[in-house]
Amino acid sequence: MNKVKGLSSKDLLGLREMPVEDLNLILDTAAGMKEIISRPIPKVPALLGKSICLLFYENSTRTRTSFETAAKMLSANTTNITVAASSAQKGETLIDTVKNLEIMGHQAFVIRHNMSGAPHLAAKNLAASVVNAGDGFDEHPSQGLLDIFTMKEKKGNLKGRKIVIVGDIAHSRVARSNIWGLTKLGARISVVGPATLIPKEIEKMGVKVAYDIEEEIKDADFINVLRIQKERMGKGLIPSLEEYHLLFGLNSRRLTKCKKDVVVMHPGPMNRGVEISSDVADGPYNVILDQVQNGVAIRMAILFLLLSGKSSARENE
Repeated sequence: MNKVKGLSSKDLLGLREMPVEDLNLILDTAAGMKEIISRPIPKVPALLGKSICLLFYENSTRTRTSFETAAKMLSANTTNITVAASSAQKGETLIDTVKNLEIMGHQAFVIRHNMSGAPHLAAKNLAASVVNAGDGFDEHPSQGLLDIFTMKEKKGNLKGRKIVIVGDIAHSRVARSNIWGLTKLGARISVVGPATLIPKEIEKMGVKVAYDIEEEIKDADFINVLRIQKERMGKGLIPSLEEYHLLFGLNSRRLTKCKKDVVVMHPGPMNRGVEISSDVADGPYNVILDQVQNGVAIRMAILFLLLSGKSSARENE
C-alpha cells in the first residue's frame, strides 16, 4: 500500500472542527481499505508493530469490534480495557489511566466515554493519537463518517441531496456527527421527531426541524433512523414506545410515499417495532449491513492515516 498524506491533526475527535479536506481524505482512503476487506486474506502489514488501546467506559458491540477488526487487518496490536474491571473502579482518573497505558507503548487510544469531552481531555494530555468512539451527547465521528461513506457509495456526490434524520435527536451523538459532516459536503438535512426529543436551537447547525415524518420523507434521498435511547432519557419525554412507533416509526406503509430509490439507514442497535419495523429493517431499501461493513473500512482508514507516519516504541529503540 502506498503511503498517503496524513490527517492535519494527531487526533480524530469530531467532525465539527474537521477540515473538509481531512473528511474527504478519510472517505477516499476507506475505499481502498474496503478492497482489502474483500480479499481472500484481508490483512496488510501497514501498521505492523503499532499498538492500539481500546478504552471503553460504555458498552459497545459494533464500534469496539469494528475498531479491533480494523486494527488487526492492518496488523496492529490491540489491547482491550474493560473499565468495569480496571483501576478506574478504584478511583483512578482518565488522565492517569491513559498516561500509564501510553508509557507501556500504545501509540493510539480509541476512547468511548459517557462524559462529553473526555476524549478531548485525553488528547490534550497525550502524545499518542486519540480517536473519539463516542462521548456523551457530543459526537460519534467514525459513525458519522461511515454513514457518509455509505451514502456516497449509493448516490455519489451528496451536494443537494436530502437526508432526513428521524428519532431521538436530543440524545444522539450520531445525529450531531452526521449533521456536521454532511453539511460540509453540501447536503440538505431535516430532523424529525417529537418536540421533546429535538434539541433547542438545533436550526443553528444548519438543519430544518419537522414533526410530520410522512411529509418530510416523501422527497428524501436517505432516511437515517436513530435508536430511541431509553437508557439516556428521563421519564415523560415520550408517552410510550407504542405511541412513538405510531407517530414516528418507519414502516413499509410510510415508505410507499417515498422516492423509489430512497435509502434507509440505522446506526444500530435497532429496537424493532419501535423506531423501525422489521419489514423495513430486513427489506430492500435498507443498507444497514453495508453500514456495518463500511464501519470497518472507515476505521481502517482512520487508524492508518493517524498512525502510518508515527514511529512505534520498538522502532525508537
